[in-house]
Amino acid sequence: MASTPRIVIIGAGIVGTNVADELVARGWNNITVLDQGPLNMPGGSTSHAPGLVFQTNPSKTMTTFAKYTVEKLLSLSEDGVSCFNQVGGLEVATTETRLADLKRKLGYAASWGIEGTILSPAECKELYPLLNDEDVLGGLHVPSDGLASAARAVQLLIKRTEAAGVRYLGSTTVTGIQQTDGRVTGVETSGGVLPADIVVSCGGFWGAKIGSLIGMAVPLLPLAHQYVKTAPVPALKGRNELPNGATLPILRHQDQDLYYREHGERYGIGSYAHRPMPVDLDDLATFTPDAVNEHNMPSRLDFTLEDFLPAWEASKQLLPGLAESDIEDGFNGIFSFTPDGGPLIGESKELDGFFVAEAVWVTHSAGVAKAVAELLTTGKSETDLGECDITRFEDVQLTPDYVSETSQQNFVEIYDVLHPLQPRLSPRNLRVSPFHARQKELGGFFLESGGWERPYWFEANAGLLKEMPTEWLPPARDAWAQMFSSPIAAAEAWKTRTAVAMYDMTPLKRLEVSGPGALKLLQELTTADLDKKPGAVTYTLLLDHAGGVRSDITVARLSEDRFQLGANGNIDTAYFTRAARHQTRGGSATDWVQVRDITGGTCCIGLWGPLARDLVGGVSDDDFSNDGLRYFRAKEVVIGGVPVTAMRLSYVGELGWELYTSAEYGQRLWDVLWKAGQPLGVIAAGRAAFSSLRLEKGYRSWGADMTTEHDPFEAGLAFAVKMSKDSFIGKGALEGRTEEGSARRLRCLTIDDGRSIVLGKEPVYYKEQTVGYVTSAAYGYTVAKPIAYAYLPATVSIGDSVEIEYFGRRIRATVTEDPLYDPKMTRLRG
Repeated sequence: MASTPRIVIIGAGIVGTNVADELVARGWNNITVLDQGPLNMPGGSTSHAPGLVFQTNPSKTMTTFAKYTVEKLLSLSEDGVSCFNQVGGLEVATTETRLADLKRKLGYAASWGIEGTILSPAECKELYPLLNDEDVLGGLHVPSDGLASAARAVQLLIKRTEAAGVRYLGSTTVTGIQQTDGRVTGVETSGGVLPADIVVSCGGFWGAKIGSLIGMAVPLLPLAHQYVKTAPVPALKGRNELPNGATLPILRHQDQDLYYREHGERYGIGSYAHRPMPVDLDDLATFTPDAVNEHNMPSRLDFTLEDFLPAWEASKQLLPGLAESDIEDGFNGIFSFTPDGGPLIGESKELDGFFVAEAVWVTHSAGVAKAVAELLTTGKSETDLGECDITRFEDVQLTPDYVSETSQQNFVEIYDVLHPLQPRLSPRNLRVSPFHARQKELGGFFLESGGWERPYWFEANAGLLKEMPTEWLPPARDAWAQMFSSPIAAAEAWKTRTAVAMYDMTPLKRLEVSGPGALKLLQELTTADLDKKPGAVTYTLLLDHAGGVRSDITVARLSEDRFQLGANGNIDTAYFTRAARHQTRGGSATDWVQVRDITGGTCCIGLWGPLARDLVGGVSDDDFSNDGLRYFRAKEVVIGGVPVTAMRLSYVGELGWELYTSAEYGQRLWDVLWKAGQPLGVIAAGRAAFSSLRLEKGYRSWGADMTTEHDPFEAGLAFAVKMSKDSFIGKGALEGRTEEGSARRLRCLTIDDGRSIVLGKEPVYYKEQTVGYVTSAAYGYTVAKPIAYAYLPATVSIGDSVEIEYFGRRIRATVTEDPLYDPKMTRLRG
């Protein structure tokens, strides 16, 4: 067998052993797995995990991970007993809010390919006889959920991979990571140095300490979570042959932050209904290898009964049989939380060859391991990792205070019913644009993303609702869709289409790529031909080697060797930075290139609307005519004495420009435009109107309308791909593909009743079969109907009727040609 790279995996829990197994399955060898604890009981989160696997998640990625974990653990068996007991899962609702949420969750299940059913109280009782159905309003039953035997799975994986040549080292502590020229070369341990080409950190709640060995901030917080086992429960007597067996579905009582499973005649109860308990790893007791057992391990802290007592009373209310039992054993078990609740996956931006797979629960363990193995062996995960990428966080989100506060809040809210737009209450005002003071004066309603305060609408525009034509008034929304929305957005859309509006585009990630090797770098990473004269602006895609869309960006060539990029976030920053490092390190002086994140030092106003040219003409002597600055061109101008880079782009589909200047001039630029625009009816407009206008124009949003799981032809972005280029990443994979030949296409749907609003991720049905899911949705104020986009099979044609399921209700929609607004681009090019 040919030798493959030397791999060292840190952590022999459910993630690390699965990564080793997935690599072996792909033909890789030279794999070493080490753990600071004994291999038979490493003492991390896996060793005490109760193993409940509820697969359905608002995230397609997380659900995909969970589905694969179930499939793999079902297939992992010894002596005829698998490592997964598929007893099913039942989530019960004791409030109307929760029942509605379970209906929404059933929609997620259908979107992601999981079968489930909403049950009546009587059906819940029939499925789970020990339930007090007087308090239950209904439940969600997923037959494929169940119990993972995590510790047993680890031992079987060790046995299987050892037989394939994987080396395991227990009771071995990592003390350092060796590197040369920015690449990992080895792992320093208590037993010596292990040479390595690739290191994968699967240390669980120790992950931040491992990352610190290379100066990498791994944003996770170890938190303790309560779990108890009861004394024998008479109502369970005789149900299970095995002492730890289970026949009832795993049960969640999310209205009280609780979950339940059987342990033979005992109940296991997990509670999030207590104060967050952050853990300082330096305070953990140390154990000699022979002292680690089921009741003594680093991850198992002393039980605090007073924190659990309210949960015990709530449990007896839901399961009356518990009144005949008592708490026999309990502990506070440590596991990992992150600022946004997602796992941390991918390669470090600081050190090539150093990968992490941290903050991963048993539920998603095998799926994450598969994705990591695919990254290592092919460079691409079949499952999109955008929302899990370790580089997704902004610098301010990596600070210890931010990680601690947000991770604890995620613990508190883990079972809460949260709206997709629901912002965190704290910390806020971490990042504000130079226009923030003016926006607050106008009554801006702010939501938060990436630490940025982003105005969604302005109360100052409420009076416009009485002035605008009645056909622009949106229909009343249901209570869920109405949350974090306002009809004022309709007025802002109207003024954008009929007059002129100012949008704060500052939170858009901006990168400067410069140097003699800048064009070479960008040509290889993007699908368009960027070898154009200075002043050209190009919309282009970043693909992976399999042709999946990893991002979409705009590239403005400001001079021969200087480009400004409008990107999607820090994942793009890390990608360009790493590529620039490789090109510069391995090339000549002409290959030198620098990537700088210039977002914080700059700002941007989107000035759009049919009167935009009239406005800017009054405060600038530069030529903003169609001939003076054509569509998708940029030039340096002066507006009201402020030096500005003007780019003629528009994601709302109207005439106008993105106006960039340094942050110090931002408020001055706003004030100049605002004053000059008063006779023209200028307004400040927010993100809600922007999102609606974007969808009317058919513009795609990366992360929703396309990910690495989609190619440009499926996403309707063939125009952004220049196949005649000599080379670019992903070109080979696209050879022979066409939009017409795609098995699925991103399609525009308009809601037939003209009033029902969907929000995204809802399943789409065609001839009673689930065929796709909504990617983006909004009410189209200009076209006076709700809009949704969804990937549908190519067999579904324009004009066909489909149904979207929303909270258990089917809404009829029609597949429609897009864009809905200005398909000939006359508004933009005039």
